Amino acid sequence: MANSSLVISNVSVKRFADTVILSEIFAGVCFCINLLLIITFFQKDTFYTNMRYILFANTLLSDCVNLIMTNLALMLAFFRVTIQVRSCLIIVIFSSVYNFVTPVTLTAMALERYVAICMPLRHAELCTLLRALQSVLIVHCISCVPCLVTLTIYFISASFSYLKENALCSVEVFIFYKWQGHLRSALSQFYFLVMSIIITFSYIQIMKVAKVASGENKESTQKGLRTVLLHGLQLLLCLIQLWSPLIESAALLIDYEFFVTIRFLDYIFFNLAPRCLCPLIYGLRDKNFNLALKQLLFCYQFKDKVIC
Repeated sequence: MANSSLVISNVSVKRFADTVILSEIFAGVCFCINLLLIITFFQKDTFYTNMRYILFANTLLSDCVNLIMTNLALMLAFFRVTIQVRSCLIIVIFSSVYNFVTPVTLTAMALERYVAICMPLRHAELCTLLRALQSVLIVHCISCVPCLVTLTIYFISASFSYLKENALCSVEVFIFYKWQGHLRSALSQFYFLVMSIIITFSYIQIMKVAKVASGENKESTQKGLRTVLLHGLQLLLCLIQLWSPLIESAALLIDYEFFVTIRFLDYIFFNLAPRCLCPLIYGLRDKNFNLALKQLLFCYQFKDKVIC
């Protein structure tokens, strides 16, 4: 978490603790929902042999890892627990990489919908199981770049003995110069720009197809249009958190207690919310996934066959 080394003594401990408890409850709910959706994913063979569902599962796994790591960093900051920098390095790597995996995967899912609707004859050829696994690998490689840049500069600038020192864990531990922070922010904004362009392109192309479609094809196209729009909304919420350090810095200049409040609101609305609500909405909107979810939660009857 940004600025986790700041002293919290000037803030009401009770109010701060209440805020942490609230975020912990929200994080627990989000984690349970995502875990439920992951279990649902493995209920049917058709899910883990279909590119769309594989990418969806990748976002769920990414969100779970991100929730665990950001929550761990939050607890360490709250209790002001110092750990060795090399242990903090592991937390920062996972949280930084999986902070990008979700929006990059959402972009890939938008492209998959573009191929399915605008290039239906080539969809089976382009969106195979092998291509899906390759896409997941590419997504992770792309998501590693910002973290690799930050850590490469860190290892060039610092001695290895620094890894044995204790510190409050945050990404700022690995940033020694102001220009490093600017470079990190520039990379995030570049990712935001590229992914926004891809999402917008997919939406416009699908919208063009929707205008000329008819009957069942039109219904399918409209559903694809809403799916890409949902991806765009989730992407926006995920990427707004990239601006959170700037907002928090401005809040800190006003009042420290106000800064703490803004920081936890950022965490809840722009970190937890898009990693909980949007995957649930996406899963419920998909007919097959919705049925599998009901099958998992209840004794549900399919075609005169009761499955418990």
